Amino acid sequence: MFGQKALSVVFFILTSSLVACQNSGENLSSSPENRSSAGIPIGVALAETSNLALLGQESVNGAKIAEQYFNDRGGVNGTPIKLIFQDAGGDETSAINAFVTLITKAKVVGIVGPSSSQQAFSADPIADRAKVPVIGPTNTAEGIPEIGPFVARVASPVTVLAPNSLKAALKLNPKIRRVAVFYAQNDAFSQSETQIFQNAIKKLGLEIITIQKFQTTDTDFQTQATAAIHLKPDLMVISGLAADSGNLVRQIRELGYRGLIVGGNGFNTPNIFPVCKQLCDGVLVAQAYSPDHPSEINRAFRQAYVDRYRQDPPQFSAQGFTAVQVFVEALTTADKKKSLAGQLIAEQRIALNEAILAGKYDTPLGEISFTPEGEVIQKQFYVAQIRMEPNGRKGRFVFLK
Repeated sequence: MFGQKALSVVFFILTSSLVACQNSGENLSSSPENRSSAGIPIGVALAETSNLALLGQESVNGAKIAEQYFNDRGGVNGTPIKLIFQDAGGDETSAINAFVTLITKAKVVGIVGPSSSQQAFSADPIADRAKVPVIGPTNTAEGIPEIGPFVARVASPVTVLAPNSLKAALKLNPKIRRVAVFYAQNDAFSQSETQIFQNAIKKLGLEIITIQKFQTTDTDFQTQATAAIHLKPDLMVISGLAADSGNLVRQIRELGYRGLIVGGNGFNTPNIFPVCKQLCDGVLVAQAYSPDHPSEINRAFRQAYVDRYRQDPPQFSAQGFTAVQVFVEALTTADKKKSLAGQLIAEQRIALNEAILAGKYDTPLGEISFTPEGEVIQKQFYVAQIRMEPNGRKGRFVFLK
């Protein structure tokens, strides 16, 4: 990943150009009349390439479903929305570049993204400084909403999700006492999630017998897996991204470990199934979404997703849909309060941000709202267990009661 000094240089160069545009008034005085024919532009800065693409593309899929769904229903008081996509890649520089492009060139009213918390800590401050609302669909690390008043998220924090999967593991095996912990040390989300996991493990009276570190770019985990298995753990807990976590699970199983495995939020994608195949079977993961949630909008979202992608929507797709939904409904509210058509883009963004934080939303995730700091308030949560078909080609999340 990038050193702090290198990131500071990149941040300075890009934000300097952003401030120069703002000070000159370039592109920031555009009114909605100039954009109504194409639709109200909402930026989407998610990972479509790189090691984050396994989760980023799912959020993109959900956002695309939302664009069609809400435009079919009149958009924002009769004006359609137009999603402007920028690939945020898998690193901080790519996310920063995507944000700057969306703000200064596409002149979006708000941004859905980025895909990882690691990226959010670098890119979100740029949007906050420019007073452009950001909604993080999959950023669960501690401290994301605290980045600034224009930063919110629809991804419930890891502090809420992590303990649920541990409790489910204990329910399946009450004899669990010894726990091995793995985490990606070069990823901000994984660092945050593992601390929550470790605290929850201790609160449950369990013993952490080893903590094994790896990199998100690693493919060989033999050393870490062998060291942990040698200590005879009853449970393994993994925090990482989809690709590295899937490879780690595969190698742990190949080395003979047969106990329960709890995966973090990086496991919340069926894209992990082709990585560890049959050896994914039995992994537990806490989730913030169930395709069976009985709301009208979730039934519509699920059907639209199945019609387009031939499978049930995963959590990251539901969160991508929800982020766009919040923008649409908040824009609708702000426009009814004071027509956006007569406002400068800077005024629109401020009005939109105020509406986002004040609103309540019936989403595929269930009913959500936000704290004044932009933290999501969500009621429904789940724990699922991965169940693979015997041939290892397909799998599904089976929700536990």
